[in-house]
Amino acid sequence: WISGDDVYMSNENERQEYVLNENGIIFVGNARYIEARGWYYGQFQDLLNICLTMLDLSLYYRQDPAMDVSRRGDPKYLGRVISSMINGNDNDNGVLLGKWQGSFHSHENPSRWDGSVVILKKWRQDNYRPVQYGQCWVFAGVMCTVLRCLGIPTRLVSNFNSAHDVDRNLSIDKYYDSSGRSLNISKDSTWDYHVWNESWFIRPDLGRAYNGWQVLDATPQEQSRG
Repeated sequence: WISGDDVYMSNENERQEYVLNENGIIFVGNARYIEARGWYYGQFQDLLNICLTMLDLSLYYRQDPAMDVSRRGDPKYLGRVISSMINGNDNDNGVLLGKWQGSFHSHENPSRWDGSVVILKKWRQDNYRPVQYGQCWVFAGVMCTVLRCLGIPTRLVSNFNSAHDVDRNLSIDKYYDSSGRSLNISKDSTWDYHVWNESWFIRPDLGRAYNGWQVLDATPQEQSRG
């Protein structure tokens, strides 16, 4: 609400939607059949201490506490810390463990989650061990809750017909032998949909043209490299 703040959002309707709204819809499925899932963000439901503990458990804080605390007013930095902590891939007491195949019988099937509050409170109750299991929309829903709780306007974005370019050659590669059989060579992957987050803040490091919605993705496709 304060015009000098890095996360200032001038449109009141957008403030109501991307800061204050505790309920939302996450779009999943595929391009021909889009499904709308209800999600309870619950960013005002006694979660602030959990979110602050999340910052204190991060590798950023453990490596340099003074530097980390001094940068917590920077939404760009905070977004990186939170996106790392939402998943448990970096051995940093992250919130959720991802699983995309196999049986879920011993833990929660990702499709059964319908809100962030129960996940975050279970994480605290289990002494900050990753909750099992999450997939992209679950990571995005929880990240939206945490960032809104910390005062950063945040929304979810769903993309259909998604791909992951592992070797970063700007193409999605598939290989076949002379008989037309698929060869398991490329690590590139494609799937029906993917969900990530965007947060609203200015970018003094890049210039005014880059102010506004910034992409953040907490789904652990690859381990973070800084």
